[in-house]
Amino acid sequence: MRILLTGSTGMIGSALVERLLRDGHEVVLLVRDPAAAEARWPAAQIVRGGFGDDIAWADHLQGVHVVINAAGRFGTQASQTLDAVHVKGPVELFRAAVAAGVERIVQISALGADAARPEPHLSTKGRADAELVALPIRSTIVRPSLVFSVDSPSTRWFAALALLPLTPLPAGGEQEVQPVHVDDLCDAIVRIATLPDPPSELDAVGPRALTLRAYLTQFKQKLNGWGGFIVVPGWLLRSMSALFGWASPWLSPASLSMLASGSSAPAEGFAKVLGRAPRDVSTFVHAGNRSALRREAMLEWLRPLLRATLIALWVVTGLVSAFAYPREASLELLARTGLHGFVADIALYGAAALDVVLGIMLLFPAWRRLSYTAQLLLITFYTLVITWCLPEYWAHPYGPILKNLPLLAAIALARELDAPDGRHRR
Repeated sequence: MRILLTGSTGMIGSALVERLLRDGHEVVLLVRDPAAAEARWPAAQIVRGGFGDDIAWADHLQGVHVVINAAGRFGTQASQTLDAVHVKGPVELFRAAVAAGVERIVQISALGADAARPEPHLSTKGRADAELVALPIRSTIVRPSLVFSVDSPSTRWFAALALLPLTPLPAGGEQEVQPVHVDDLCDAIVRIATLPDPPSELDAVGPRALTLRAYLTQFKQKLNGWGGFIVVPGWLLRSMSALFGWASPWLSPASLSMLASGSSAPAEGFAKVLGRAPRDVSTFVHAGNRSALRREAMLEWLRPLLRATLIALWVVTGLVSAFAYPREASLELLARTGLHGFVADIALYGAAALDVVLGIMLLFPAWRRLSYTAQLLLITFYTLVITWCLPEYWAHPYGPILKNLPLLAAIALARELDAPDGRHRR
């Protein structure tokens, strides 16, 4: 069967590609980075582009039996971005599929999706669902609850919370969730694509609903976490969302609203499509994925902590150099490197300003990689100059220059973790 899949680089999409290729299907993938996709899935047919681009759908839908839309965004994206990815792009594809004579469409939506919902993620998904239902084509709208996968941002975030000595429970942690394993979700989607009479709608959920507290307890136990829980009152949660929701998708007002609404549904329909009971949450973490998930969960904290300490290092160093450390002492050191008078002043305050700028740049994802590169070059330059002009600092008991070596390693690590093509970009 020839299947066109969008969203193949996402967590659900990439798992679907693996499953479809393993089952022997001919897969057409819409991607923005063809080289990376071809290296990862050489057996797939790659189409360059993404929703929002001018795509000649008629050319790529020739001979396609099934279209699966797994494209989606979640976080603090602007509403127009969600509209392009969740509504305009998919609806254009759906209409082109009808015109091309495609047999069926599988739309991966979200549990609770509805055009009337206040949360942009759910409302935009709901609008696309409504558009698809109105088209003259056989379709199935799959609405998953929380999806468990080591590659899932939500899974890593909940695991990270569970590994804290005091795991925060938003508003007491009594919200209902019904996590579904990504392998079960993929099994169901592939079956829907091949069943002679698939359902028009399907809630993809685990076999039972449980509270958020119980879900976090599973992670704490399975990942060998320790400690207990601390209740975060609703008023405090709302205050944190107002202050920091722009920086973290998990603290955004929309995310808190969706969490408060719960994410559960009857599991009978999902089990019927699977032909078996879906995996229980107690089986999600096991010996085969425990180490990887624990590592990813720890990085959820260590990565921003490393970045924050580097921001503090550069900003505070710049301010201390400019305003706190005795100017005469700084100029004396600069004189030993050959800088005097006006040039020394420029070097002193210019370097201090540069330090502050490098720290501030780390606050903005688009500038981080450039900042890390500049930091590595600057520290290397400083180390070489001091080695040449002030070699006695290598023998200083506090090791002011020797400490540059682990600092360079820490910056290189932070640069890799924040790589734009890496899984840790956040």
